[in-house]
Amino acid sequence: MSITQDWNEKGLVEDRVIDHLKSLGYTYVHGASLDEERDTQAEIVLRKRLTDALMRLNPWLSENNLNKVIRSLTHMEATNLMEANQDFHELLINMISVQQDLGKGRKSQTVQLIDFDNIQNNDFLVVDQFSITNAVGTIRPDVMIFVNGLPLVVVECKSPTLPPDEQVSQGVKQLLRYQRENEQLFKYNQFMISTSNDRARAGTIGARLQHYSEWKDPYPRTVAEIGASPSSQDILLTGILVKERLFDIIQNFIVYEPDEGKVIKKMTRYQQYRAVNKAIDRILHAEDPKHRGGVVWATQGSGKSLAMVFLATKLRRIAKMKNPAIVIVTDRQDLDRQITNTFSLCGFPNPQQAESVSELKTLLQRGPGSTVMTLVQKFQEAEGEKEYPQLTKSENVIVMVDESHRSQYSELAMNMRLAMPNATYIGFTGTPIDKSDKSTFRTFGTYIDKYSIEQSVEDGATVPIFYEARMVDLHVHGESIDQLFDRYFREYSEEDRERIRKKYATEETITASPKRIRSVVLDMIEHYETHIEPNGFKAQIVAVSRQAAVVYKQMLDELSDYESKVIISSGHNDEEEMKEHHLAKQEEKQVIQRFKKPMSEDSLSFLIVCDKLLTGFDAPIEQVMYLDKPLKEHNLLQAIARTNRTYDKKTYGLIVDYYGVSRFLEEALGVFHEEDIKGALREVDVEIPRLQTRHRKAMRFFDYKNKDDLEACLMVLAPEDIRNEFDTAFQKFSESMDMVLPNPKAKPYVDDLKWLGKIRKLAKSRYHVETGMDISDCGAKVRELVEEHVYATTPHVLVEPIDILSNRFDQKLDEIKSPESKAAEIEHAIKHEIRVKLDENPVLYTSLKERLEELIEQRKTRQLTIEELLEEYRDVMNVMRNNAEESVEHGFEPKEYPFYQMLEKELEEFEPEDVKDLTHIVTGIIREHAVIDWTVKDDVKREMRRQIKKKLRKYNCPGAKVEALAIQLMDLAEVHYKHIAY
Repeated sequence: MSITQDWNEKGLVEDRVIDHLKSLGYTYVHGASLDEERDTQAEIVLRKRLTDALMRLNPWLSENNLNKVIRSLTHMEATNLMEANQDFHELLINMISVQQDLGKGRKSQTVQLIDFDNIQNNDFLVVDQFSITNAVGTIRPDVMIFVNGLPLVVVECKSPTLPPDEQVSQGVKQLLRYQRENEQLFKYNQFMISTSNDRARAGTIGARLQHYSEWKDPYPRTVAEIGASPSSQDILLTGILVKERLFDIIQNFIVYEPDEGKVIKKMTRYQQYRAVNKAIDRILHAEDPKHRGGVVWATQGSGKSLAMVFLATKLRRIAKMKNPAIVIVTDRQDLDRQITNTFSLCGFPNPQQAESVSELKTLLQRGPGSTVMTLVQKFQEAEGEKEYPQLTKSENVIVMVDESHRSQYSELAMNMRLAMPNATYIGFTGTPIDKSDKSTFRTFGTYIDKYSIEQSVEDGATVPIFYEARMVDLHVHGESIDQLFDRYFREYSEEDRERIRKKYATEETITASPKRIRSVVLDMIEHYETHIEPNGFKAQIVAVSRQAAVVYKQMLDELSDYESKVIISSGHNDEEEMKEHHLAKQEEKQVIQRFKKPMSEDSLSFLIVCDKLLTGFDAPIEQVMYLDKPLKEHNLLQAIARTNRTYDKKTYGLIVDYYGVSRFLEEALGVFHEEDIKGALREVDVEIPRLQTRHRKAMRFFDYKNKDDLEACLMVLAPEDIRNEFDTAFQKFSESMDMVLPNPKAKPYVDDLKWLGKIRKLAKSRYHVETGMDISDCGAKVRELVEEHVYATTPHVLVEPIDILSNRFDQKLDEIKSPESKAAEIEHAIKHEIRVKLDENPVLYTSLKERLEELIEQRKTRQLTIEELLEEYRDVMNVMRNNAEESVEHGFEPKEYPFYQMLEKELEEFEPEDVKDLTHIVTGIIREHAVIDWTVKDDVKREMRRQIKKKLRKYNCPGAKVEALAIQLMDLAEVHYKHIAY
């Protein structure tokens, strides 16, 4: 990192974080000054501060128990980091239990680590540059937050002068490296922040960049209250590090959710935090139960189920609520299962799923502290009941109704209110409320919080959904049906024929006809293998009926090798071909789990459904829904949202419409307020202006250049900073092309995409770029297009870069005409050679690196002509090439010679023969002690280093140089003699 960049990071970001936290009441201490509070830099917990806090919060604690508590915190045993982190979070929230006699006999007592109720009773510390050392090395996080001596938050700062898309990502990469190199620190971590001031995101341990989220609303404060034009960092720090907010998040808004054999730590997003606390505020401060409820609209895929868990958790923790009964109501079995699973997996205590009508009545009468999950359908009268009975008069019942607009005006919903007349009803919905719908507001109350579709996409909580109609020549024309009827039913009267037509010649019959489905499947297979499979994503088919779903399966099996599964409800009278696809609950669960796995782990590519899995189904790997069924209103918006979940390298979801639901879509969107559904679905046309802009940004690098003159175009990309800018522009252009292809509107840009991809490949070859500058980050459709063009038209560029030490390199230079291009080729080849071999021979290659930098500077200031520069570059090449011959002339093997050169440089006053003798002695010691895996065996390395230092002293090496020189020689040994014993 340059001095300027380091200053930018420190002055513009790190210092600003510290100043902000000081303004929030944190005490600032420089990291180095805390060394006096710990025995070694390996200690992470500030033991004295922890001891003081424990005695302040638990003055009755005996010295013996105090030591036990501290040891349990500093010596946590767990099989992995996530388990340790979860165990610590449990201790932080629910306290530590110890046995102690407080005057009434030896009993179990709880020890507070933090006083969540009295904020000022805790010690809040913000620390910068706190060094932590272990066997791997030393890490030094930019900023850390300690509460009562426990390191709860880590902040990594990056310079705002970095490219915008690298600022947060570099911080996240560094935080992941810290987690690998020092797990001990992150056992205590509640969350982390990566910030450049202009951009700031928070995430939890193990999280990749896509799971770090921005905090856009500092609720209950407003953005205006923070100050004039606050940065993203200012808003995030105010949103989550105000002391009350930090404690609230730790207590109520962090969960650990098992997922496919591993545990994922999840922290609230800003919209969940806002919605939950607005709901709590209304419940606590409304005049009466009727006004305590309301509607929370959280766009599908943005974390509605987790918001319900967070709300339930906080309701239980608020003393004033007196441990309310919580009832979760849905209207579909799959949603009931999903939400019950979410509550259970997130560690919510004892959620009970009502299995029957009678069990529901029993569960609802249990009173405070119970959590009941049920279908609204279970609120039905028993046989002989005239009216559903009142089961509780309590006002201390909170009912959360999922998808509140859909079935809450039926007789069953009325029964629910008869059963719990004084309960608070909060409706959660993933789609907005109809303009004409007065029932929802009358039933639940007004909006508590809204999180719109457009905002969700902007935040990256969901991806945009694109819509594409593919119905050409697939529908049967009405005239042909009339002719068929006249032919087949000519013996029937016209009146009877009309009855037959109405009953059997329905649109569903036409849609489900095998010939039509065959045509659709052929088109679908081509679409999937061309545009979805290359990116590693999966698909869902929605058929018009259960029978049609089975036909889809048969056709897919016949016409392709893609693995598919049918998930439909089963009927007692189903025929054999339908029964083949009946699945037990556990089998269905296994199929869904398979579908969610990456293609590399499970090749199940298609799920075929009719009614199931259109709501409450969450499979982020699904990118496309092939829709062949007339869905309307909320059901349609619910279904298409299956494709909007975020996933690695997924930039959009896609609805391919074979039925013609666009007219229903217009109707569905028409019943909502325009601002609510803005961005719900996007035509591909919406991406075209951005594609045009990104195309121009990528092509501008070659303005005024002849595109056929590859040498001239490559010279444009010679400077590394220009190459990086071009690389970013190309990635953005290819991302837009990936979204628009195969739409014909992408056609004008295809040739330029191929040409730019070719230039990018040539630049990689010419400038020896080994990292970055590849196209693995582009959409696979685009990648195939570019690769195909490069292989087809320029196969010669796909060879590996030629070794500068080989004669072939001279031949390659002879093929380059202009001296500028030759100089560029040699310069980048030398840089490549230095970068690769610097560790092998630091003395030689460091001197060559310095010489190269000096030559480049002289050329920039016109001190050298291009011909003189070429001559100098050739001299550098010759030094590299002659190094091996020199080693033989001096009597060394090639791997010994770097040791000689290092000793010669460091001991310049020694006679050459003495340096030679010492070189043979040092390399002899290394060979003698090198055993299998010696580089990871500390005892072997210690002895080897001791012997080397002993010989250096024997040869009268200056005392001040012995230690450093021995370390350098050991580093060389690890490069050249690592595998000597294999």
